Amino acid sequence: MMQHQEQKLKEVLARIFNVQPEMITDDASPDTIENWDSLRHMNLVLALEEEFGVEFTDDQVVEILSYKLIKIVFKEHGVEFVQ
Repeated sequence: MMQHQEQKLKEVLARIFNVQPEMITDDASPDTIENWDSLRHMNLVLALEEEFGVEFTDDQVVEILSYKLIKIVFKEHGVEFVQ
């Protein structure tokens, strides 16, 4: 189940940023993904909320600027990933 969550997360990021899921690694961020701009970031936030059934706070929206940070914030919402 947790493996599935991780795959789902990578697929959402890949779809929003128009890259291959394999390009989404733990260090994926606006520094490593050229398409990660402010507009796509908001699209990502909406897609993640819809896909995982969570609602981010304004602070969290600003925080989730890397794959690793997204997983940390998801943990606050009770969404678990494989370590």
